[in-house]
Formats: sequence, C-alpha cells, structure tokens
Amino acid sequence: MTDAALLPYRPCVGVVLINPAGLIFAGQRLDSDSPAWQMPQGGIDDGEKPRAAALRELWEETGVTADLVEFVAKSKDWVTYDLPPELLGRVWGGKYRGQRQRWFLFRYKGRDEQVRIDTEHPEFSRWRWIGADEMLTAIVPFKRAVYSQVIQGFRAHLR
Repeated sequence: MTDAALLPYRPCVGVVLINPAGLIFAGQRLDSDSPAWQMPQGGIDDGEKPRAAALRELWEETGVTADLVEFVAKSKDWVTYDLPPELLGRVWGGKYRGQRQRWFLFRYKGRDEQVRIDTEHPEFSRWRWIGADEMLTAIVPFKRAVYSQVIQGFRAHLR
C-alpha cells in the first residue's frame, strides 16, 4: 500500500448554496450506507478555473444553472482533508490522499421545483434546506473539520 503522505490532494471545489432565508442545500449521497448529507462538490478539470468548476458541479449535481444563482463569496484559502484509511485507495483510483478545496457561496434565486437532483449521473437520493449547525452534524465525520471551517468563513450569510 502506498504511503498516504506521498500522495497529492485532488483539486476540488465546493458549493454552499443558500436560499433567501440563509438555509443551506444539503443532498443525501446515493453511494453511502449511512445517511450522509453533503453540499455539492467535485473535481476541477484540467485548465478549468475554480469558479467555473463550482458552477459546473452545481449544475451537474443539482440541475441548478448559473442564471439561478448569485455569487456571494469564496473561501479565502484552500482547505484540505484526508480520506480515512478505509477509503484510501478505493476512491479516485487511489491517486489522491484527500481533497484540496476552494469553496464558493451562492445565493439561490430560483424555486425549489427547479432543483433537479435526477441528473444524468445522480449523486443524491434526496435534498433539503438546513441550518448551518445541522449541516455540521449531518456531514460524514472525516469532512466535519472542513465544513466547520467553511461555514465559519461564511457564517454572516447563513442562518
């Protein structure tokens, strides 16, 4: 087995999508045995700018298009997390130790029925709007520190 410390982080973006009340979009992952909820996130393609990747990932995972959101903020710094040992080597072809993420906060201007998680390659089985504190308890434990840092950075905009 490869030493995790020798592997790079996967370049990635995350999206905190909030409704007008300041509640956060949370999707329940399809590929998890436990009720794992998360915000939209995914890899940055070669040559792609992080903000463009965030809008693409948002569309791919929720069906929400760029015209339905308003940019609010982005995380000041990149944040990282390591995969737990049981996932290391099983995801992303074993090429990465975890993810290095830039997070973006967008305000949703659309209607709930315009959120379409039944995408071409669905990631979520269901979704809901939740408060920031509930989001922190709903995320898988190995991502909790990242989510805490992101939510703290965007706290003024959240409920």
